[in-house]
Amino acid sequence: MSDFQTVYDEFQNRIRFYLVRLVGDSEAEDLTQEVFVKVNKNLTSFHGRSSLSTWIYRIATNAALDKLRSKAYRQDNQTSSLSATDDGSDMDVPDEDGSVDKKTLSADRAAVRSEMTECIREFVDRLPPDYRTVIILSELKDLKNQEVADILEISLEAVKIRLHRARARLKKEFESGCEFYRDDDNKLACDRRSSV
Repeated sequence: MSDFQTVYDEFQNRIRFYLVRLVGDSEAEDLTQEVFVKVNKNLTSFHGRSSLSTWIYRIATNAALDKLRSKAYRQDNQTSSLSATDDGSDMDVPDEDGSVDKKTLSADRAAVRSEMTECIREFVDRLPPDYRTVIILSELKDLKNQEVADILEISLEAVKIRLHRARARLKKEFESGCEFYRDDDNKLACDRRSSV
């Protein structure tokens, strides 16, 4: 049996990153601490019926789902999304002759990639908690379906069904909200469709 400090050192960063994807950066730090308080409290009663990793992710997932379903979290999330604005002040401006230098082009490509990542994240964040969790565990954490089933304490078949439904919903959202194309380097990029 590992001591708590060893477990904390091994899993803290992974769990925090996972929680950022589930509940957002502002909530993840406190939630990570809550998870490890529970881990510390229950580590001696961990019997190894699953892997230590699965057990910790299960605690983190349950804590995140409780947070996502809480009325206070939903109200805070609605308020912050209403107050977020983009004034476009960090846009690149062409030189006087209308050209843009190579450094700016490279920065533009990086900005497009960052925007695409942010766009995808936004669509994932819109998924219902059960779908979002299964997508993050499967696609972003790259866990096998059986590991996801163990963490969520559901059947393997239920994981497959949730993944299928979550992917179908994401695909539909992407098709209605994004226009995909290949950039100059033949890499996938997207532009948001303007909402009318």
